[in-house]
Amino acid sequence: MLPLPAIPDRRAALLRRWLDLTRQVLPGLAAAHRWPIRLDHCFMRVCLDAALGQRWDRVVRRPAVRHLSEAQLAAAIAVAERIAAEPALLPRLNAASLAMRRKAA
Repeated sequence: MLPLPAIPDRRAALLRRWLDLTRQVLPGLAAAHRWPIRLDHCFMRVCLDAALGQRWDRVVRRPAVRHLSEAQLAAAIAVAERIAAEPALLPRLNAASLAMRRKAA
């Protein structure tokens, strides 16, 4: 009998993509696009808030990487990928995220 092929862990794959986007890809684009943020946790905040439509920490327990559902993680990845493809989105999404926290953009 042939061994069954390994079934990839979808959540682990999503998490790897999420961390790559927020720790490498987006910070790597920050200087060239003169974005107001540069740190990974700031990109995570912006993407999660946009994906969830509200402050992420009102919907998901901390730390988010442990408590996001696959659907929430996929939605946040979609936002991060869209920012990477359309860099002009980041300042608006950051301002919206800060407004949710009642901070000046």
